Amino acid sequence: MQVDQIKELYDYNNWANDRLWQAVTGLSVDQLTTNIHNGIGDILTTLLHMVNGVWTWCTRWEGGIVTHALQADDFSTLPLIRIRWQEEEEHVQRFLEILHDEDLNQEIQYIRSATPGQVFTLPLWKTMFHLINHQTQHRSEIAMQLTILNQSPGELGMSNFFNR
Repeated sequence: MQVDQIKELYDYNNWANDRLWQAVTGLSVDQLTTNIHNGIGDILTTLLHMVNGVWTWCTRWEGGIVTHALQADDFSTLPLIRIRWQEEEEHVQRFLEILHDEDLNQEIQYIRSATPGQVFTLPLWKTMFHLINHQTQHRSEIAMQLTILNQSPGELGMSNFFNR
């Protein structure tokens, strides 16, 4: 695994997320907050969960410890989530700019909130792949909700990104 490949995956992730944001931007509050029970919750909840994942992993990559999740009360509207989303995207980009190939095998230790006290260890590249996969899972859940609302974000597959 090389940094250039990781960066390309993150470029794809940003491209797909941008398409998702274009589709959700015009939705009403009712559309954003209706839970169709296909994932972790409504569109707003899922977007906040996604940005929380980016914040959590970036913090861990830089040696920090996450002690709490981003709270829905602090991010109760689409614009508030979008602002934080953009901040975290910039955070990832700054991290990618200083990343070197040899860094990818560095071991990252972390604790998950679901298993307090239990320490997990993975190489950096696996955690970076995990974050992309996490984003893809929740992006697909939102895309399904958008499709039901006749607001599909369109094709989000990697081949569409690579062949654009």
